[in-house]
Amino acid sequence: MANVQAVIDLPEDLYLSLSSVGLTRDKLAQESRKLLALKFFKSKLLSLGKATELSGLSKWDFIDFLGENEVAVVDFDDDEIGREFRAVEQVKKRLQRKSSGSMNGL
Repeated sequence: MANVQAVIDLPEDLYLSLSSVGLTRDKLAQESRKLLALKFFKSKLLSLGKATELSGLSKWDFIDFLGENEVAVVDFDDDEIGREFRAVEQVKKRLQRKSSGSMNGL
């Protein structure tokens, strides 16, 4: 798939200030991609995979970047957490029944 280029305009004096501390065009582009990916992931506009792709990082590096910026990778509301815990309890009970059933056959 082809890439689409997005461009931002910076006042020259601002760019000179940034470049004087090592933020070249490439570094500015890289940091901008990471920050956009973080923002779009946090606001649920992009999935983890798509945000990772936008960031230009590996998935694990992007997850670390999210953590450094206090953005949860998994963000369940109270109802979702309750459903997950109930599902875990059901699986646990099934496994316990299965385990005790196989022990009775010994």
